[in-house]
Amino acid sequence: MSKKYDLFVIGGGSGGVAHSRRAAQYGAKVAVAEHGPLGGTCVNVGCVPKKVMWYTAGHAHHFAHAADYGFDVEVREHDWSRLKQRRDAYVHRLNGIYEKLLDDSGVDYLAGSAHFVDAHTVAVGDTEYQAERIVIATGGRPGMPDIPGAELGITSDGFFQLEERPARVLVVGSGYIAVELAGVFNGLGSATQVLVRKEGVIRDFDAMLGSELIKAMRDNGIAVETLVIPRSLEKTNDGIVLHAELGRSFGPVDCVLWAIGRDPNTAGLELANAGIQTGRSGTIPVDDYQQTNVEHIFALGDVTGRAALTPVAIAAGRRLADRLFGDMTGRYLDYRLIPSVVFSHPPIGTVGLTEAEARAEHGDAVKVYTSAFTPMYYALGKLKQRSSMKLITTGDDERVVGCHIIGDGADEMLQGFAVAIRMGATKADFDDTVAIHPTSAEELVTMR
Repeated sequence: MSKKYDLFVIGGGSGGVAHSRRAAQYGAKVAVAEHGPLGGTCVNVGCVPKKVMWYTAGHAHHFAHAADYGFDVEVREHDWSRLKQRRDAYVHRLNGIYEKLLDDSGVDYLAGSAHFVDAHTVAVGDTEYQAERIVIATGGRPGMPDIPGAELGITSDGFFQLEERPARVLVVGSGYIAVELAGVFNGLGSATQVLVRKEGVIRDFDAMLGSELIKAMRDNGIAVETLVIPRSLEKTNDGIVLHAELGRSFGPVDCVLWAIGRDPNTAGLELANAGIQTGRSGTIPVDDYQQTNVEHIFALGDVTGRAALTPVAIAAGRRLADRLFGDMTGRYLDYRLIPSVVFSHPPIGTVGLTEAEARAEHGDAVKVYTSAFTPMYYALGKLKQRSSMKLITTGDDERVVGCHIIGDGADEMLQGFAVAIRMGATKADFDDTVAIHPTSAEELVTMR
């Protein structure tokens, strides 16, 4: 006889764990199935190890400016292998912490791949489990191009498996993963080239951010090639060569990293057995309440194709548990005004509408304020890195509907401004706030 649960969660990433723990706190009998290490993409091959690598490259940038402040610093080498060992050990500790959190919450952790038997039954290995409600939180995986020799390249998952730093790198892609990992390679000494299919990078963000970032990347020594359509990879005696349309070739290099997008992790779930519909890209469509087309089956996080960010999956999961098991009728996640950060060099912080989106929605009611400057950090040296900011307002009261920052500290300063914007702050509210001097953040309250 199969074991019965109030809630069965497929996926032990940040969203699945957050949802299951919150549901268990309300008294639900919960199980979580996960075939890989707990923590999902974020903990194992995403946010956490990526931020460690971003910090590492950041140290290299600081060393370059140390002489400006009177230090006689000689950096002989960087031990990538030693860093990887320490980073992997940290991730492994987090895996254990996640398992303990589930255990402390009374959630049954089932190690293994899960698939649907029917709309109320899930199998993990040879054992079947029945549940009143089922949540799919299986996340995504890096995409690979369908071209000859594609397997000669690696994805972001493979980046975290590298035992040594490759000396020559091609990064193919224009999104946040591409620019982040290119910045790490470049900062730590790899000859780095980024190949972009269209004209620019991070094209889903405000145009100012992409324009400023591509300039900063080039100033930092990254070669960025646009309008590159890959056609094949070839292994030669000197390294890997990428062949593209129009007879263009790039390389030879030691590593090609594909950063061309992510696909939903739904293969093997046998969704059809439960009657669950999927979108054209394989995502699982949900309504505002994370509900699929099957009334008692829900999905959250990257697998839904909406705002693929760890805090979004956590917030959606907790709100779903509040509604299903905490008697909070109508509780759901508002996907508007979600702040996000790109850990490029320099970093980016953004929340709200882009200028193009604002003008499309509000027309002539839009007014834009900008600021571009060199932070004081660079005042004593020849190496400079510019910061740029943009506030987008609408209406007679100039309510702030978008805030976009690129430059040192953008990642940390955005959170507080995101709160203000979500609360409906106007440009006058920003102007009436006393500036903190000398900081970069003060530019956001002194724009004219």
